[in-house]
Amino acid sequence: MTVIGFHNSHEQVHPADLLAAVQHAEEVGFTAAMCSDHFAPWNHAQGHSGFAWSWLGAALATTGLPCGVVNAPGQRYHPAVIAQGAATLAAMFPGRFWMALGSGQVMNERITGTPWPPKRVRDARLRECVDVIRALLAGEEVTHRGLVDVERARIWSLPEQQPALIGPVMSVPTARRHADWADGFITINQPHETLRELVGAYRDAGGQGRLVLQVHLCWDPDPGRAEAIAYDQWFTNTFPPPLCWDLDGPEAFEQASRYTPQEAVEGAVRVSSDLGQHAAWLAEYVELGFDEVYLHHVGKEQKPFLDAFGEHVLPQLGVTRPAPAVALDGPGGPRRPRQEPEPVQPTVLPQGRPPAR
Repeated sequence: MTVIGFHNSHEQVHPADLLAAVQHAEEVGFTAAMCSDHFAPWNHAQGHSGFAWSWLGAALATTGLPCGVVNAPGQRYHPAVIAQGAATLAAMFPGRFWMALGSGQVMNERITGTPWPPKRVRDARLRECVDVIRALLAGEEVTHRGLVDVERARIWSLPEQQPALIGPVMSVPTARRHADWADGFITINQPHETLRELVGAYRDAGGQGRLVLQVHLCWDPDPGRAEAIAYDQWFTNTFPPPLCWDLDGPEAFEQASRYTPQEAVEGAVRVSSDLGQHAAWLAEYVELGFDEVYLHHVGKEQKPFLDAFGEHVLPQLGVTRPAPAVALDGPGGPRRPRQEPEPVQPTVLPQGRPPAR
């Protein structure tokens, strides 16, 4: 039994249409949802980039699905603001909101006008943000000086249970780093051996919680059209890190992708007109041990995909509902429960960690 969720791509679909799509996803049998959080799409054909946090409130209010978001605190977003947003959604929709916290991409973060740090600094900054967010969600007043600065911040409206903070993983070193703070692990479809290696590194380092996979796929009853849709929408999304982190907008992605072959797209996207083939691919990911699998149809039209998968694919996968999306007891000790508002003493977190060398 596995949770099969619907990934909502803000970069490709108008937010009103995406809201209708997530509502329809619940109607046809999907049991969870997640979304991206970008300021820009990867290419002009995608053409959208709605504000994820506005949309999340609407999606949670108009469905019964739990919803997660992939967020990068530290530059475009101050961690105290993210903690406040997460606390509000978790308070209004208990057990139904979670966040995956990563180090970001320059295409989104450059809008602040501040320099884009090297990866080792971004990783250190992310860890500071996680510590700040955890403390704020525990009801503490936080002052912090480091790669991010926080001055006497406090969240006044707290949820009964802290939302889960998930670690996005694309490499073995990242899997190991996230293991000591994350309530779970999320990655994207990759070769099976790579997925086993990433999961093993996370678990071996003490990582706890659920294993989550986002699968990029493309389906259309016409095989040629399925291939064309995948290429039109996803030809700019075939680059591995670090290149995909450091291209600064749709124009740069399109220029770098001028000679992307069809086979490169189909290496990143599961493309088939055969619903049985899609079901078999997804069953393989379930067998690898993933607890939650989120399907991202890379086409702009979502309803035909949702109808087809709801009728023909989900029934083959033993779909179940997810457990509440709340923080776990981790290797650093129990996650602290909600505190009463008074008295509150300022908490000064450790000074900024030096960048890893």
